[in-house]
Amino acid sequence: MVAALGVLAARVAPTVIEYQSVLRAMKHAVETGQTPLEVRTAFERSRTVGYFDAVTGSDLVITRDNERLLVEFAYQEEIHLFGPAYLVLKYQGRSH
Repeated sequence: MVAALGVLAARVAPTVIEYQSVLRAMKHAVETGQTPLEVRTAFERSRTVGYFDAVTGSDLVITRDNERLLVEFAYQEEIHLFGPAYLVLKYQGRSH
């Protein structure tokens, strides 16, 4: 049982690390960009440096709330467990 949990944790950990990288890239893009195009461009630069591919600049949903840009993303990761069994992790993030 402990070994199975260890293997599961080893498979989930990289997806959590990637999610954190996506969040950092999004926050940086929102801080530096003034328009949706600038936000997407800044995100793509961070994506190249951060070596993640779960989310691209075109996947970002960018809206305007008064004078601020709000950026959101959502994606899912499937982790094959055994046979027909998969673990589906749903990640989402939103700027404040």
